[in-house]
Amino acid sequence: MLEQIVGWVVSVVGQWGYPGIVIMMFLESSCFPFPSEVVMIPAGYLSSPNYLRSANYQPGHEMNIWVAIGMGIVGSWAGALFNYYLALWLGRPLLLKWGRYFFISEEKFQKAESFFRRHGEIGTFTARLIPVVRQYISLPAGIVRMNMAHFLFYTGLGAGIWVAVLAWIGYVAGQSEELWRPYLKKATVGAVAACAVLVALYALWHWRRRRRAGAGAAER
Repeated sequence: MLEQIVGWVVSVVGQWGYPGIVIMMFLESSCFPFPSEVVMIPAGYLSSPNYLRSANYQPGHEMNIWVAIGMGIVGSWAGALFNYYLALWLGRPLLLKWGRYFFISEEKFQKAESFFRRHGEIGTFTARLIPVVRQYISLPAGIVRMNMAHFLFYTGLGAGIWVAVLAWIGYVAGQSEELWRPYLKKATVGAVAACAVLVALYALWHWRRRRRAGAGAAER
């Protein structure tokens, strides 16, 4: 079933070209449940020599992998901004109103806001590399009004790495799910492991920074 969907996406992306990547990655990066692998893996495949030599090759449908990655990042930015402003305009009042039904008090909500204000950059970057979470990390960023320049930078950095990995998988493995699924599994596990290490290093750095600040204050 998924291979049929990927085949359809290959056809759509080939027909729509780079705007098709932007539109589909916008959907993936916003609240719509649209997996990024069924967009960027086909885009990578359309950039590969394997596609040019295949029986499915259609003149004019081939792509440049670097442009495809760039369009994937643009689409991710657009979807992330959609979620950001959705949360900015509607998020906080709704969460405060309905949060008590999910055991979220105003005090807990304020603590969560404070945490994201202090650590939003690392949270935004790492979340873009983790499945499911990447679609929704823009919501707390919008609620706390995260600095837009920081939001776009860390969103683009995280999304860019993931988009490039998926495009590379498509370039190497092609559009067959049987071929690219093992690559995707390894990439997902590797991304989660890298995020865990990065968060641990960030927590250690933050702890040492607070400790040095406390020692300095005690000496004064």
